[in-house]
Amino acid sequence: MAEQQKPVSHKALKLRTRAKRSKPKFVKPESWRYVRLSENWRRPKGLDHKMRRKFKGWPATVNTGYRGPKIARGLHPSGYKEILVHTVEELRKVDPETQAVRIAHVVGRRKRLEMLVEARKKKIKVLNIKELKELKKEPEKEEAEKPEEEEEPEEIKAETPETTEKKPSREKKAKKPKERSKE
Repeated sequence: MAEQQKPVSHKALKLRTRAKRSKPKFVKPESWRYVRLSENWRRPKGLDHKMRRKFKGWPATVNTGYRGPKIARGLHPSGYKEILVHTVEELRKVDPETQAVRIAHVVGRRKRLEMLVEARKKKIKVLNIKELKELKKEPEKEEAEKPEEEEEPEEIKAETPETTEKKPSREKKAKKPKERSKE
C-alpha cells in the first residue's frame, strides 16, 4: 500500500519562497528590443549568441539549481496539494489532511453550494472560497425580498392611474438618391 503523505513542513515552503525570490524572470533573447517578440522563454541557439555563451550583462538562462525543494514542488502556499473538483463524488475522495480543493469554474451555483456543505462536513479546505461566500449571500438576499412583494388590493389598483405610455419611436428619414454628375 502507498504511504499517506504528511503535510509539508513550513520550513520547506519558506525555502521554496526564498528560492523563488532569487530566481530571475527568464525571457526570450532580445524580447526587450523588439516588440514583435513575446517574452516567453526560448533557448538561444545561435553560435555567437551572447546569452547562450553567458556573457556578463546578459540575462540568465534556464539551468538546474533554480528549483525549490522536492517535497514542496507543485504545492499551494498553504502546504496542501491542490485538487480540481467538478462533482460531489470527486470531493468525497479528497484527503482533508494533505489535499485542498479548488472547485472548477464550470460548476453552477447550486452544485457549488452542495459541494461547500460537503467540504465543511469533511473539514476540507476550499481554495476559491471567496467566490462561494459571495454566492451564499445572493440567495439570502433573494429570500429576504420575496415577503416584501405583496399584491395591492384591487381598490388601490383601480385608483392609481396607469402612466405607462409608449414613447414615440423615431422615424427614419428616407434617403434621397444621390445625383450623379455628368462628365
